[in-house]
Amino acid sequence: MPKIYTRTGDQGKTGTLGGRRVGKDEPVIEAVGSVDELNSAIGVALVHLTDELLATILRRVQSELFSLGAELSAGGKKIEGMPSVKPVMVERLEREIDGMVQKTPEQRSFILPGGKDAGASLHLARSVARRAERRTVKLSGQSGFNPQILAYLNRLGDFLHVAARYVNFSEGVAEHKPMYEK
Repeated sequence: MPKIYTRTGDQGKTGTLGGRRVGKDEPVIEAVGSVDELNSAIGVALVHLTDELLATILRRVQSELFSLGAELSAGGKKIEGMPSVKPVMVERLEREIDGMVQKTPEQRSFILPGGKDAGASLHLARSVARRAERRTVKLSGQSGFNPQILAYLNRLGDFLHVAARYVNFSEGVAEHKPMYEK
């Protein structure tokens, strides 16, 4: 295996799949980094999950996030063999959301993120998904940008919210509403 360090990033630059050298603070790197952080947050949630079906879905999502990150890094360039985010991926998340919503009480107000380890971890992953989405919006005006990327990240944030509620409900954890001072 080659060395893990290359020293090519020591001056604050990194390479993209599109072949460019860019600053590590460039919007594309911010977006790709946020997607990577999201993938790690989902990995933490998986450690706490006991629902094997949900765990299987989340492992698939992790793989899809690798494809999404690669597509972002390519900057709209079509690279042979590179997978892309497709409408079917968004539609699948929607079906999975609908399935979990049917198994949880109707949400009638905002809720505080939390619960036991699995639910709280999923709530955290949801907030990271929303950041990844915000970072990706900055790239959405570029030529060749796949609009399914934003749809996928938006739906994934919804999915993670519903998954957190589903897990907490399944474990008998009560939801708490924010308390507003008057």
